[in-house]
Amino acid sequence: MVPLFEIEDVEVVLGGRTVLDVASLAMQDGGVTVLLGPSGCGKSTMLRLCNRLEVPTRGVVRFRGEDVAALDPLVHRRCAGMVFQRPAPFPGTVRDNLAVACEVADEALFVEALGRAGLGAAFLDRRADDLSGGEAQRMCLARTLVTEPKVLLLDEPTSALDPTATRQLERHARTVADDGMPVVWVTHDLHQAERLADDVIVLWDGHVATEAERRGFFEQDIGSDVGKDDGGANGAET
Repeated sequence: MVPLFEIEDVEVVLGGRTVLDVASLAMQDGGVTVLLGPSGCGKSTMLRLCNRLEVPTRGVVRFRGEDVAALDPLVHRRCAGMVFQRPAPFPGTVRDNLAVACEVADEALFVEALGRAGLGAAFLDRRADDLSGGEAQRMCLARTLVTEPKVLLLDEPTSALDPTATRQLERHARTVADDGMPVVWVTHDLHQAERLADDVIVLWDGHVATEAERRGFFEQDIGSDVGKDDGGANGAET
């Protein structure tokens, strides 16, 4: 099977520092793939490569066998829809926000996207700046879904959410994946990865973790979570 994304001999240098150096990596085309690792290890950079918001200094990124560098960036970003760490609603109503992302103002499509994100049709006329943090992030998920992407990329999407909103967003992402759209989810929360992942890729200091580094991360993460609520919001990721 052709991988969803394939990273080959990729290096990303920013400000004179190598932030990512991956010889070979392939993501499965289906279910939820979690990019896991400590903050600052390159997870968000890898996700941005997949969406072409970041361009590798060298190497090749492929989407279902096609070199991302050869694809139209705007078309590809609609195919590889992305939800960011913090919700960024546009001014106006939820309907206005969905219309920005959709070439045709299709009410049925809006309602379907809201439903897949866990919001009802009644939200269409709500002002976006009146939504709670969890509602705003689910609206951003719906705004991405109305573009009818082929894959959903989520970069620490629960970092600003409380435990209840976190679990809700996880459930809706899981449903999207179960309905046939692959999901790539970035987190440094091991418990979140355990709840979500069909496959886990661990990054460490800008590269794919060795077995020893994986064990060290898991042991350190479990130890640091003793006495904590495993559904809590995550911190920010570099």
